[in-house]
Amino acid sequence: MQNERGQGVSHAADSQVPGKVQEKVPSSVEHKLPDAIHDTGSNQQTGKVSHATGSSVVPQAIQEGLPEKIEKIVPNKIHDTKGAQFADGSVGN
Repeated sequence: MQNERGQGVSHAADSQVPGKVQEKVPSSVEHKLPDAIHDTGSNQQTGKVSHATGSSVVPQAIQEGLPEKIEKIVPNKIHDTKGAQFADGSVGN
């Protein structure tokens, strides 16, 4: 049974987080994790998305957790954001 903080159930479709942990944390915490680790489908609302448009050697979960300002400065040879649209309206080079 779910309480007022969203505890008691998991809100993920797919997760690498152990089930008992999923049930004990508030839903607000679940939604802050990158979907690559704990898929609640909330990445678009939280801004935890990858802006890679090409290849990236950065693991998906880290890509989703990186702030946009970091993604912008990582060289394209490591994390290609060429042509990506960022929240501030800028486009990756």
